[in-house]
Amino acid sequence: MQHDLVVFVPGILGSRLTRDGRDLWHQSKQAALQLLRPSKAVERLALPPGIGDAEPEAPWAVDADELLKGPDALPGLLSFLGYPDVSGMLGRSPDHHPGGGLRPGQYVAFTYDWRLSNRLTAQRLAARVETALARWQEQAPQHYPEAHDDEPKVVFMCHSMGGLITRHYLECLGGRSIARSLVTIGTPHRGAAKAIRFLTKNGVGTGADQGRLRRRAAQRAARVNSALVDLARTFPSVAQLLPVYRSAMADGDTRWRPLTDVLVPDLPTELVDDAVAFHREFEDAWHGNLAADPVPPYRVHCIGGRAHPTVHGVVVGVDGSLEFPTWLNTKQEWTGDGTVPEESAFFKWALDDMSKAVWGGERHATMAGAESVGHQLVAIRHGKPARQTLAGDDFGLAAPDLAVAGEPFEIVVSGLGDPARTVRARLTRDGVPAGEPVLLAPDGTGSLVADLAGPAGTWVLEVEADRPRVVCRDIVTIVED
Repeated sequence: MQHDLVVFVPGILGSRLTRDGRDLWHQSKQAALQLLRPSKAVERLALPPGIGDAEPEAPWAVDADELLKGPDALPGLLSFLGYPDVSGMLGRSPDHHPGGGLRPGQYVAFTYDWRLSNRLTAQRLAARVETALARWQEQAPQHYPEAHDDEPKVVFMCHSMGGLITRHYLECLGGRSIARSLVTIGTPHRGAAKAIRFLTKNGVGTGADQGRLRRRAAQRAARVNSALVDLARTFPSVAQLLPVYRSAMADGDTRWRPLTDVLVPDLPTELVDDAVAFHREFEDAWHGNLAADPVPPYRVHCIGGRAHPTVHGVVVGVDGSLEFPTWLNTKQEWTGDGTVPEESAFFKWALDDMSKAVWGGERHATMAGAESVGHQLVAIRHGKPARQTLAGDDFGLAAPDLAVAGEPFEIVVSGLGDPARTVRARLTRDGVPAGEPVLLAPDGTGSLVADLAGPAGTWVLEVEADRPRVVCRDIVTIVED
């Protein structure tokens, strides 16, 4: 495996989108401006209605030429800390041997327009990978003697939606023959109910996963939700994130049902149908390929999060109101990485038990850049066994996606176990704190709470527990009032 081509496929928001050299969304320095006038962002980034799997033409086409390095967010759907030096991280040797690095031409970062249908992006991935692999297969024997006898293949390392794109390429477009392994990091293999929330204009709101919204934040959230849903409904990719597991329930019912069986107000039927069709295409191809070849030609590895309150589905009230619970039933919390439920992050189509995945306490926004995840990726690339857990001491975090400058917002920490541990929180940007850390205090229910406030911008929220030291990070977008 050490001599294989390594391809990194980022998730939604992970590629910088530009037109005529101008950044179209990345908001780390412009959060207040972008979300004060969200309709302007919609005008720049929206796709034409009904684009489906087609290529956008001018004036809707964009360039996607590099990985995003800094924090970014679509409040209510996804937040993202930015990717580290992926090539440098993957080039480390498990034993720190200086010869363990990647050679020139051995690494491809597949950047793409994350607004588009995953079917179309999978076709673009196929063209990029097959060209790069042919070139690397010519070069590899110069660096790796084993490449003479074992022709190099591809190790795919995929974050979030990148895993959906890659598995579609492998199974639906014939890419499985060139793959050595597929690694997914926080991929919503069966979708994420947070997409329901976002696409029904409820993305930013009070809930167990986001805590309470204060008055001014709630007023701002209504405007942001309305504008961003108009934008996201033009993106085929967002619809393909809708859950295909049993994620909907009518008020008074006792069973979760597929989205196709429950009418969810404000959720367009055509978006649900496309999500179901996209996943069914993959499942049909997977089973068809297994019938022809019972032993898959590539190994699969799954890295997921399971410590944080995570929306499981939607409950539709008799009056049409929507509730987005984090519980699977009345006795069990549905955890995950804050965005992707743990069962969806596990690819049951390839592994027969959730214990065979690698689990940790990272949140979705930070998972791809976490040091512990990096160690896993290096081990997998070198054919070493991956640990089955990333950390043994995690805690859950609930924090709002959106806040208003000068108005405190609440964060909640749960699952610490030892109530005597000290937990502090602070906001940082580019490593510079917005102020002194705030100490969390018991709320009488077994959780710890604190209020934070900060100026406008896209901020990294750092929550640190002692004995042992554990740090959890997420993104909070703060806008001007």
